Amino acid sequence: MKKVLAAIAAGVMLGVGAASLAKLPPAPPKSDAEKKAEADKAATSKAKEEADLAKAQDRAVANYKKSHAAMGKK
Repeated sequence: MKKVLAAIAAGVMLGVGAASLAKLPPAPPKSDAEKKAEADKAATSKAKEEADLAKAQDRAVANYKKSHAAMGKK
């Protein structure tokens, strides 16, 4: 029984070793349309992140002003 388990373990180790050395083929080059779509998507996400940041900053400023007004500070 131990010999069978040792043989199975050795086979698994060889398979893992062979798989780790395997190389994937290179990705096909992107067409101009794909590049443009990717650039548009990146620009859109960047604009959304900037808008979200601006809203968060506005909320932080409003909270700061509200809390300082409540404490009687200017």
